[in-house]
Amino acid sequence: MSYLEHNVKTVPSGLHKILHLNWAVILLLCSVCGIGFLMLYSVAGGSMSPWVEPQMKRFALGMGLLFFIAMVPIWFWRNMSVLAYGAAVILLLGVEFFGTQHMGAKRWINLGFMELQPSELAKISLIMVLAAYYDWLDLRKTSRPLWVIIPLIIILVPTALVLKQPDLGTAILLVAGGGIIMFLAGVSWFYFGAVAGAVAAAITAVFQFRGTTWQFLKDYQYRRIDTFLDPASDPLGAGYHITQSKIALGSGGWTGRGFMQGTQARLNFLPEKHTDFIFTTLAEEFGFLGAFSLLGLYTLIIIFCVISALKNKDRFSSLIILGVAATLFLFFAVNMSMVMGLAPVVGVPLPLVSYGGSAMLVLLIAFGLMQSAHVHRPR
Repeated sequence: MSYLEHNVKTVPSGLHKILHLNWAVILLLCSVCGIGFLMLYSVAGGSMSPWVEPQMKRFALGMGLLFFIAMVPIWFWRNMSVLAYGAAVILLLGVEFFGTQHMGAKRWINLGFMELQPSELAKISLIMVLAAYYDWLDLRKTSRPLWVIIPLIIILVPTALVLKQPDLGTAILLVAGGGIIMFLAGVSWFYFGAVAGAVAAAITAVFQFRGTTWQFLKDYQYRRIDTFLDPASDPLGAGYHITQSKIALGSGGWTGRGFMQGTQARLNFLPEKHTDFIFTTLAEEFGFLGAFSLLGLYTLIIIFCVISALKNKDRFSSLIILGVAATLFLFFAVNMSMVMGLAPVVGVPLPLVSYGGSAMLVLLIAFGLMQSAHVHRPR
């Protein structure tokens, strides 16, 4: 039994819990989602359909789940972490047999009212189970080899299933998110150095085995790497996405062209303008100041999460809060780097702004866990 469970009587009960929510984070989340609605309205040419209305409905559902999860004691979610992880793995296996395919990738399960992407659920369930594992584990065992292998297996199982879909971007986020939890839990720097060496070796192998029967990545993923290294080599083919993205980013200037005045998005030069490349639409219409403002909102959310984690005396709660903050950071850092040409295009949406039901719902559920940890901390 954790320190938090011994002190459950010190936390508020009933409607008083609402007063103890981290309202600053909730308001910031609503602000980011509001920007998302605005940009989806713009890229749709001033229409609520086909993207704004569904996104608003998912936001309403997600906020309802956030408040529900926040009202449940955090120790309950700790006890549910293994079940959540197992369910995510089963759903990932289900994708192989019942999944729907779009643009050459099988990543979704059709639920009728929406298409669920189990890899999104895997992100938060992975954080939950790793936080529960290190909450259970004796601090003196954190860096012992046997107790390091177990979380590595926990991370690699969903990562392997996601890679098979294939979804390189989500796989990278799973590994990075799991690694951050291990680092925050106190795992020795030695292991991270070893992983860095292994990653360098893997990257070398990826290029060495290209064009053979043993190649590690799909051909389109290799083309994305080539495009990242030299976008001008195929400006009308593989390099089209990033070339148009850079044009949109540069044309925005300091203050932008104005709302719904972006030529790259309005004239359909910008691909995937409502999902992965929506940040470039924002930068074109509202310029550097608009893009920096969104980045500022993300940064404030992370700062409030870190403050909440530092004030929390429960190990599981602290790791959950920091894990959620790390997930948000990885999302927007990878997306922004991708659309600015600082990283290969790996298909990572901009959190709470890009169109997508699974990503928004899962992220709001994650912040529901963060709020539960914040509300039920000992006082």
